[in-house]
Amino acid sequence: MKEAAATDVKNKFGQMLETVMSEPVTIEKNGRPVAVMMSMAEYERLMEIEDRYWGEKALKALEEGFASDAETKALIEGKLGA
Repeated sequence: MKEAAATDVKNKFGQMLETVMSEPVTIEKNGRPVAVMMSMAEYERLMEIEDRYWGEKALKALEEGFASDAETKALIEGKLGA
């Protein structure tokens, strides 16, 4: 993944747009990474993966059933007491 200073991204925005069409770019400020610029296609691919992940988690929860009111209350009280 390429890296670029925030100032360079600002000054060469059009060029950065061309670059991110082929690979993401890490944007750094004061020498530390603060953001990633990526193509819309890559963003949509990542969102699809995330949607699939949460969909599978939801299906698993449906298959395993839900906690009863008593179980839920005990879980919450346990978390609050921790």
